Amino acid sequence: MTDAVPYAQALAEFEPVIGLETHVELGTASKMFCGCDTSFGAEPNTHTCPVCLGLPGALPVVNALAIESTVRIGLALHCDIARWCRFARKNYFYPDMPKNFQTSQYDEPLCTDGYLDVDVPQADGTVEVVRVPIERVHLEEDTGKSLHVGGATGRIHGASHSLVDYNRAGIPLVEIVTKPVVGTGALPAEVAKAYVTELRDVLRGLGVSDVRMEQGSLRCDVNVSLNRPGEEWGTRSETKNVNSLRSVERAVRSEVERQAGRLRSGQRIVQETRHFHEDSGLSTSGRSKEEATDYRYFPEPDLVPIAPDEAWVAELRAALPEAPSVRRKKLTEELGLSVLDSQAMVNAGVLDAVLATVEAGAPAAEARNWWLGHLAQAANARGVDAADLPIRPEQVARVVALVAAGSLTAGLARQVVDGVLAGEGDPDDVVAARGLAVVSDEGALGAAVDEALAAQPATADKVRAGKVAAVGALVGAVMKSTRGQADASVVRRLLLERLGVPE
Repeated sequence: MTDAVPYAQALAEFEPVIGLETHVELGTASKMFCGCDTSFGAEPNTHTCPVCLGLPGALPVVNALAIESTVRIGLALHCDIARWCRFARKNYFYPDMPKNFQTSQYDEPLCTDGYLDVDVPQADGTVEVVRVPIERVHLEEDTGKSLHVGGATGRIHGASHSLVDYNRAGIPLVEIVTKPVVGTGALPAEVAKAYVTELRDVLRGLGVSDVRMEQGSLRCDVNVSLNRPGEEWGTRSETKNVNSLRSVERAVRSEVERQAGRLRSGQRIVQETRHFHEDSGLSTSGRSKEEATDYRYFPEPDLVPIAPDEAWVAELRAALPEAPSVRRKKLTEELGLSVLDSQAMVNAGVLDAVLATVEAGAPAAEARNWWLGHLAQAANARGVDAADLPIRPEQVARVVALVAAGSLTAGLARQVVDGVLAGEGDPDDVVAARGLAVVSDEGALGAAVDEALAAQPATADKVRAGKVAAVGALVGAVMKSTRGQADASVVRRLLLERLGVPE
């Protein structure tokens, strides 16, 4: 196996070219060409019908909302909208394609020639705006899902048998394909992550998809090639189905390092698909990459062409929501966030979560501290991005409100957030179930105060002698005995009263 070249060294020697193909499951109630339910998590093969199973004689009908959503995506990405386009059949045999072809768009996509500007943090702490060119946005249907059973890796190699769930087959799927992205210098991985992050925010703002990467409603294929300065672009590889923002960055880094190692040792790069492994951060070879001619595309005979009305497109354009980048800039200015604060939140991928927490009622400083503090630590422990944690901004805002009201201490608040992350419900549910409310009743705290004084007579004498700061140790003892639920201010007052020391 050829030794990989460290990322920085590889980029000092080679120029990267990256490209990203992002697949987005639209949030429609029914599938692309039939009326089957699209909800996630149903029992296998219960959301199917003759159309999405490709049974003989079953005829498709286009989902109008899927067309509208795709046009809105294209408009948000500054694309040209086709005056006339049609679907095609992409022919290939896989067990997750029950028809043995995929209804997609080939030479006549719905949206073309757009771009997305993204903020990319630089090594010197500044931010550079990088324009990522969009080649096409087209609409197709998703495939089913294969489950390989009996092996150690979850892949077909080594499995004893495979199962197929066709519930996902036929769900509307938008593919957003960039043009080759050049000139990224020493930051191709960072540009890739920034692009997918911004794209996800755009899609979420449009309301066309829940863009949950962990559930597969947003998936990314990462293309990478390297060439020496002045030479033609190199042969690209395509790392398939990368399913987190963190992994997009890691996949680019891994492939830059792998290809640099091969090129440095005089080996050639094979055009192929590759599988990314979350545990190791490395990829392994999949299959040789087909060209378009291998799929034998031809126009879909069972569907009429699509001809979006110009007036309708103009209405959709006028109704687009404010771009996330514009919204972020306005809100950070309104909230008085510093450039360093904003950049720290952008780097951590939590700026939108912080702003949404503020919009839900939390002070800006508190929202920032939670997302860059305890929640960032929780995300790191889980190996996910903080924005992908199973907690909503309004739930974080509720925890902040409970602390402000004196119902929770800072320590209890962290326990409540941990409970929400563990799936125990909303903050109030966790407080009730775990019995985490602050205890401020003097009668309930009296026994704990007396026990602390009896256990630490020397400390009590210091406080009586005028060293009032020493009362902190006694307060800590009471907090420990009450599992952090005591109201610290009430405990301090009771201790000083018992000791006859004025506050």
